[in-house]
Amino acid sequence: MNDSKSIELKKSYLISLIVAFAVVAVCLIAVIINNKKDTRLASENNYNMAFYELVDYVENVETYLAKSLISSTPEHGAETLTNVWREANLAQAYLAQLPLESQELEKTEKFLNQVSDYSYSLSRKNIYNDSLTDEDLKNLKDLHSYSVQLENILNQLSEDINSGRIKWSELIRKNEVAFAQQVSTSSLDGFSSLEENFHEYSGLIYDGAFSEHITNGEKKGLTGEEIDEETAKQKVIEFIGQDNVTEISSFGFSENATIPEYNFSVKTSEENNITIAISKKGGHIVYMNSNRSVDAEVISQDEANEKGKMFLSNHGFPDMKETYYLKQDGIVTINYAYTQNNVVIYSDLIKVKVALDNGEVLGIETTGYLNNHIQRDISKVKITKEEAKKTLNKNLEIAAEGLAIIPTEFQTEILCYEFKGKVEDKEFLVYINAENGREEDVLIITNTPNGILTM
Repeated sequence: MNDSKSIELKKSYLISLIVAFAVVAVCLIAVIINNKKDTRLASENNYNMAFYELVDYVENVETYLAKSLISSTPEHGAETLTNVWREANLAQAYLAQLPLESQELEKTEKFLNQVSDYSYSLSRKNIYNDSLTDEDLKNLKDLHSYSVQLENILNQLSEDINSGRIKWSELIRKNEVAFAQQVSTSSLDGFSSLEENFHEYSGLIYDGAFSEHITNGEKKGLTGEEIDEETAKQKVIEFIGQDNVTEISSFGFSENATIPEYNFSVKTSEENNITIAISKKGGHIVYMNSNRSVDAEVISQDEANEKGKMFLSNHGFPDMKETYYLKQDGIVTINYAYTQNNVVIYSDLIKVKVALDNGEVLGIETTGYLNNHIQRDISKVKITKEEAKKTLNKNLEIAAEGLAIIPTEFQTEILCYEFKGKVEDKEFLVYINAENGREEDVLIITNTPNGILTM
C-alpha cells in the first residue's frame, strides 16, 4: 500500500515537473518570438530610414545638377559641383545600408558613382578657373535628366514601402526575383526604363580619379530702451486690441532665446488662444500665433499679400515686399522682405500668416528683421545691369530684373543684380555681384499648388 502511494506520488511529481518544464519552454519560446519581432521591427525601421535618406539625397543631387546647368562662373560652378559630389556620396552611403542587391538598385548605385566622380572632376576644373566646355554641359544635362527620372522612380518606390507592399525583412532572405514580385508595376516599369536609358549616360570621360538669413549677435533692428514685464504686457494688449483681449497670462521671460523676450498667452473675445512674444529691448513684437482654424478659402493670394503688407505697415514695418509663400489648411504664410529705394533686402525678413477666409492676420515672426534691419549703403554699384547680364548663362530667358541685397553663409551681405528667368521648363533666380560681376548664387523657383518656394 505504501509502495502504491509512493509510485503515485512519483508520477504526480513527474507530471508536475513536465508541466513546469512545458510552461517554461512556452514562455521561453514566446520571449524569443517577441525578441525576433522586436528585432525585425527595428530592422524594418532602420531600412526605412536609410531608404528615405537615400531619396532625400537623390533629390538634392537633382537640385544641384540643375543649378550647375545655370552657373556661368567657375567660382560658383565649383561650389555647386562640389555639392553634387557630396550629396551623391551620402546617397551611396545610405543605399549601401539597404538589404538587397537587385539589378534595379545596382543601376542607382552606378549612377550615383558616375555623377559623384564626374562632378568632382568638373569642380576641380572650375577651381583652376577653367570654364566648362559644351560637352561638359551636355553631360551635366544628361545626368540631370537621368536624376529626374531616378527621383521619380524612388518616389514611386516609397509609395510601395508606405503601402506595406515591400517588406525589407523578406528581401533579406530572397533574391532579386522577390524584389520584382513585391514592387508595383509602376516601379518596375520605371526601373526598366532606367535600364534602357542608362547607356546614354555611361560613357562620360573622367579627368583622373575622382544651406537662411543672418542671425546677428548685434541685433541691429532692436531699437529702444529695455522694458519690464508689465510694459510688455501693455504692448501685447495694444497689439491685439483692448476690446479683443478677455484674458492674458504670462509665460515668463526667455533670456536665452535668439532675442530675449517676454512670453504671454491671450484669450480673445472670439475664444481664440494667441501666444505672443515681446522683446525686452525696445518692446518689439517678435512672434505671434493664433490657434483659429480656417475652413474656407475665399480671398485670393494677391488680396492676402495686400492684407499682410497693410498689417505690417500699420504695426511699424513699412516698405515690405512679398516674396514667397506657402498655403496650408486655409492659411497662407508669406515671406516679406524690406525694400530700400527699390532694392530688395532679403536679410530683413518677416513671416506673416494670413487666413484665406477673411484676410485676418493669424501670425507674425520678425526675427530676421529684428536681427538685421538697418539702412544700407546701396551706392556700391560699380557695374551696369547690361554688364552683369554678360555673366548670365546664355540660355536664361530673363523675365524680371532688379537690385537686391542677399546674406551669405559668412554672416555678410552682398549687393547684387537679381535676374529672374527660365531655362527650358525650370525657373531660376541668379544673383550677380553689383561690384565685380561675379555670380554669387543661383536659386531654383518651385511652383507648387500650395505656394512658390526656392531651393
